[in-house]
Amino acid sequence: MTVKFFIRANGDRVDYFDGGEGSDLLIYHHGTPGAGPLHADLLEPALASDLRIVELVRPGYGNSTRQPNRSVADVVTLVDELANHLGFDLYVTMGWSGGGPHALANVALSPKRCVAAMSLAGVGMFGQLDLDFLNGMGQDNHDEFGAALKGESDLRSYLESGLPEMQKISGEQIVDMMGSLLPEEDRDSLTGEFGENMAEIFRWAVHTGVDGWLDDDIAFVLPWGFELSDISNPVTIWQGATDLMVPFDHGKWLAKKLPHANVNLLEGHGHLSIGEPALSEGFAWLKTKLATEKS
Repeated sequence: MTVKFFIRANGDRVDYFDGGEGSDLLIYHHGTPGAGPLHADLLEPALASDLRIVELVRPGYGNSTRQPNRSVADVVTLVDELANHLGFDLYVTMGWSGGGPHALANVALSPKRCVAAMSLAGVGMFGQLDLDFLNGMGQDNHDEFGAALKGESDLRSYLESGLPEMQKISGEQIVDMMGSLLPEEDRDSLTGEFGENMAEIFRWAVHTGVDGWLDDDIAFVLPWGFELSDISNPVTIWQGATDLMVPFDHGKWLAKKLPHANVNLLEGHGHLSIGEPALSEGFAWLKTKLATEKS
């Protein structure tokens, strides 16, 4: 799948991957670092719900112009501009992992256009009295966010130390690379084609460096730029109980903060395995919200 792009009025470039089919627009916010080509696990359930899935490549990933010190909320203007570029007024959105907060920003700050949002294994807010952000995460995430809290220089050194390995990672190597972050369910998922696809995504995400990854991490440990109480449009939350990247408590915390949300907290699923039950049902749910808005 070839990356596409558009140029903003200020000259910045925004990359995106376009699923290309479907009568309604679904904006996909990729994980951290999960920018890269769309594959069947996302394309097929989107097409089944007649949704054209388009992945916005956040600033700093690929050739999307970097926005240093960006907040989570800063992505919303880019999404609305991407929707304009594609010729859509209304859209729905889904964010997986680090994309979750960006999807929630979309529905909070562009409610007249973003009809509904789906958070799939999405992180909660850092620094909250009622959420221990790091509790239950694998050691790799403790190390990464520990570096983020020290600032850009420490985080860049940490991320770049693993960059050569990430840039050439294969499907066979991916389980070893992510070892501390994978429960058994996710190890089982990372076999065959799905593992190869995930490796391709990681390679693409860092082929121009770590800026996007770095800016995501710093944005997560700072205020997001909006409050969850700002969200009035429909939201669905999916989280797996054995997730070691974004622990179950994050999903429960989001559910508590969004009492009107459609909540799916699933036993027996991790960060990756949850995609199988969530994507088909979640995309169908998003489609019904668009249909209601347009009727």
